Amino acid sequence: MLSQTYPYYLANRPVAANCDLAVTDKYSGDVATRVAFADADAMREAIGRASDARAAMAAFPPDARRDVLEHCVRRFGERQDELAMALCIEAGKPIKDARGEVARLIDTFRIAAGEATRIDGDVIELQVSPRTRGYRGMVKRVPVGACAFITPFNFPLNLVAHKVAPAIAAGCPFVLKPAAKTPIGALIIGGILSETDLPEGAFSILPCSNDDAGLLVEDPRIALLSFTGGMVGWELKARAGRKRVTLELGGNAACIVDADPGQSLDAIVARLVSGAYYQSGQSCISVQRILAHADIHAQLCDKLRAAIAALRMGDPRDEDVFIGPMIDVDAATRVQDWIDAAIAAGATLLAGGKRDGAFVAPSLLANVPRDCDLYRKEAFGPVACIESFVDFDDAIARVNDSDFGLQAGVFSGSLAHAMRAWDRLEVGGVIVGDVPSFRVDNMPYGGVKGSGIGREGIASAIADMTEPRLLVIRDRPD
Repeated sequence: MLSQTYPYYLANRPVAANCDLAVTDKYSGDVATRVAFADADAMREAIGRASDARAAMAAFPPDARRDVLEHCVRRFGERQDELAMALCIEAGKPIKDARGEVARLIDTFRIAAGEATRIDGDVIELQVSPRTRGYRGMVKRVPVGACAFITPFNFPLNLVAHKVAPAIAAGCPFVLKPAAKTPIGALIIGGILSETDLPEGAFSILPCSNDDAGLLVEDPRIALLSFTGGMVGWELKARAGRKRVTLELGGNAACIVDADPGQSLDAIVARLVSGAYYQSGQSCISVQRILAHADIHAQLCDKLRAAIAALRMGDPRDEDVFIGPMIDVDAATRVQDWIDAAIAAGATLLAGGKRDGAFVAPSLLANVPRDCDLYRKEAFGPVACIESFVDFDDAIARVNDSDFGLQAGVFSGSLAHAMRAWDRLEVGGVIVGDVPSFRVDNMPYGGVKGSGIGREGIASAIADMTEPRLLVIRDRPD
């Protein structure tokens, strides 16, 4: 069960300002709890307090940052059942998947704890000509300062962790705006952070309106903005001024299944079904486009239909449920509309295609015209498109025929094809032997084209949250 109310956190301290934000149980639609909702004044104060905490956070020793992160790891482990149930309720995430996200939350903070004490520098050889003899150069990395984080609804724990944990490891104070539909996980994290000895003002976690979140984007005291969400991210970048900006804006991930896929079709089907329909497809690297070689296309379609039919849809608290509700009825209606439009344009429905409230049955369509929204845009729902190809280079070209480029998957027993995919696919990551939905929390993660700029993954995020500072020493002249 959830707490009756949740405070927000301003400069490390809980504030029970009001109970204006209702958080619904995404399965029943009932109000599950209420959380404090920050206004513009609270946001301005949080930004000011984070800016004031820059020096204290930079001076906070690396081993103390590590200890804070390790404290979080311990406390997340002690509260993992509570965290998983909160996810299940606020996001409609099946309980097995919710437990998996809690495990990733713990992993992410554990990785960050290890990185906190190895943010190293370099010694530079400056004696490159007679005029520079006697000079020595060294570089260390220092925190950029106050950071602003805006996170979406679909991974309320782990996407928060990928911003918060590296900020602590790097020594950056931050202000976080979690998604209004799923703020509980972030506020539980805030409660655990408030148990530590982080410097005053080191963090604020404020559910608030999108308008008030604009203060995070435009305030010059913020040194870095990290946004995960939709295409509005490009508008935020344009408004951000001189601050650093990292964006993860989604995709319509493709997966190639070669004539010789390198493993059994049954194993591939299991991975494709997981990648396409896990948490109702509400993942930016969900499998949306499947390109199957003509030699195996028909067989793969038959196996996918059978596997999809076996997926159970229902109450996400049920241990056997694989498909829970989408985040709301509007999101489900949009996916249904895109499916209907694709069928009207000539696509063939192989599975699913029906909606019931916020539930969309896991759906598979063949030969979706390439100008349809279902093919071109990010579906962000439990639906995938499948098409056949003959030439591997043509398959690569079709994957690249997209405004997005986050990750792509390739099933191929050909090393030459795998390497060609790595060379030519216009994406941030190529996953060979698995679906594009695969992610480990220490790997560089991000995209190209419309999918964003910059990389997450703890070490990559720390690099973004720090900057090099040069020291040059001239030896005393003779």
